[in-house]
Amino acid sequence: MEAVKPSAVTPSKSKWIRSLSKVLHLHTATAGIVPDDGVQKVKSKDAEEWNDSKTAKRLSKKFDSLHDEELERKVALEALIAKIFATVSAIKAGYAQLQHAQSPYDAEGIQAADQLIVTDLKKLSELKQCFLKKQYDPSPEHTMILADIQEQKSLSKTFEIMGKKLESQLKLKESEIIFLREKLDESNKHNRLLGKRLNQSGQLFVLDNLQLSSLTPSNFSTVLGQTVKSIRSFVRLMLDEMKSADWDINAAASSIEQGVVYWKADDKCFTFESFICREMFKAFHHPYFSLYGNSISEGKRRPQVFIDRFMEMKSVKVGEYLAVKPKSTFAKFCRTKYLQVVHPRMESSFFGNLSNRDMVNSYQFPDTMFFALFTEMAKRVWLLHCLAFAFEPEASIFQISKGCRFSEVYMESVAEEAFLSSESEPRVAFTVVPGFRIHKTVIQAQVYLSQLKTR
Repeated sequence: MEAVKPSAVTPSKSKWIRSLSKVLHLHTATAGIVPDDGVQKVKSKDAEEWNDSKTAKRLSKKFDSLHDEELERKVALEALIAKIFATVSAIKAGYAQLQHAQSPYDAEGIQAADQLIVTDLKKLSELKQCFLKKQYDPSPEHTMILADIQEQKSLSKTFEIMGKKLESQLKLKESEIIFLREKLDESNKHNRLLGKRLNQSGQLFVLDNLQLSSLTPSNFSTVLGQTVKSIRSFVRLMLDEMKSADWDINAAASSIEQGVVYWKADDKCFTFESFICREMFKAFHHPYFSLYGNSISEGKRRPQVFIDRFMEMKSVKVGEYLAVKPKSTFAKFCRTKYLQVVHPRMESSFFGNLSNRDMVNSYQFPDTMFFALFTEMAKRVWLLHCLAFAFEPEASIFQISKGCRFSEVYMESVAEEAFLSSESEPRVAFTVVPGFRIHKTVIQAQVYLSQLKTR
């Protein structure tokens, strides 16, 4: 077999390689020909696209890096703000605890709350320095969660303290309500009692059709009984006011009537009743209680005038009458008697000032229960006076002197114990209510009988 010679293969192979090389070179040369002022610049599209992609990737990485840094800084700042809010809430809770510990006073609670507030203020100062030095927390997410938990705990603590405070205030208000209700009940009871006192003297219905010709001593006795009830109502009110003002009742009674031995301690009320009657019935024997001096003579007295005055006044409401007629004769009577009965020192101790006295003195009548009860009493005395001068001749008034022996004809004892005593016969200590004489009829004086002290 004949061997193949290398010289026979090589030329044809070399020729093929050279042809392939030319084709590749031609393709490379003609791929990017760009004319520029007659100068051809050849640039590879693949190389340009590769460079642009590389630049874009580099810029994207840089942007992502800046974005991540900004995001981290923002999250860290939010974590710092969350810690600040949590610390402020803790300070508020501490301050609430401090206030709660002050009422009622709790020294240990105040000290503990004060320490908490100081600690939280220091934390707040440290957070300020962290912000200025940009020393942020390395794990902000975890910090924000803890800060939120701390803030919620502080808020819960604050609300708990506020709840305790409100409960305490509620108990205090309930106590005040109970106290005020008791005071209201007491005031209502007192008002009802005063109302009874005002009305217990009764209305004068039985004398609605009273005529001068039909006037009898019995009519006078009826009005006198109602007058005495009205006087005793005012005396009880006056004694209540004296007790409220811490008066020494014994000393006051002794200043009115000296040397009296009382059967009971409560009998001292008769002394004050005697004083009121003495002042209210003073000048009773004058037609107008000497309000006008001697300008009205006894000869000009006309019984019909007094019966007309009685019918005019018996059904009126005193307060309304005084408001409408502040300068009437009855208003002058009320003014004069009030200034005589109620001493300035008494009024000042009862009411703390003399405003009532000043008003009455200027014919302005106060709208108080004390003055209302006084004017009701004054009205009864005024009506009794009108009836007394409606008789012809007029009814006369008398009192029993101290030390007189008891007489059933002219006297009535207000203390039954005087007749039960086995000691010597009691004598008149003082007249409580004066007596009256109408024609031949005697209306007994009410007296207090006692064993008089001997000096």
